[in-house]
Amino acid sequence: MKLKLHHINLCTSNVEDMDKFYRNVLCLSDDDPDNLPPINKNRGLVGDVSFVTDGDVQMHLTKKDVLNSFRSGQTVNPLERGHIAYRTDDIEAFKAHLDNLNVPYSDWGSDAVKGWHQLFFYDPEGNVIEVHQLKNN
Repeated sequence: MKLKLHHINLCTSNVEDMDKFYRNVLCLSDDDPDNLPPINKNRGLVGDVSFVTDGDVQMHLTKKDVLNSFRSGQTVNPLERGHIAYRTDDIEAFKAHLDNLNVPYSDWGSDAVKGWHQLFFYDPEGNVIEVHQLKNN
């Protein structure tokens, strides 16, 4: 199973200001629309979001949502403080890896992003980590 840094999600109360900051100060720009996650809007788990990139790694600037975990029925909340995300080529192997290490996780499946199978878990300091796989891989 291979992991590669895919995106960093920062949560904010003002997506527009964060978008302007990362575009103006860090000179980040739009990514190819084909590279953006197809948000599962009918589930209502992701609200206002902006996507910017340095050309390699995306940043997802997302509206802070402390009630997200209650609506999703999941323990880990990726929209409270944000998260760092890795893409894998074998989500089942990674789940087995977490199970073997007794690391608890929330298996979101494709509830938030269509076509992505997402897992979320906490590091020892409470930072959220996402690992996902494209469903067609």
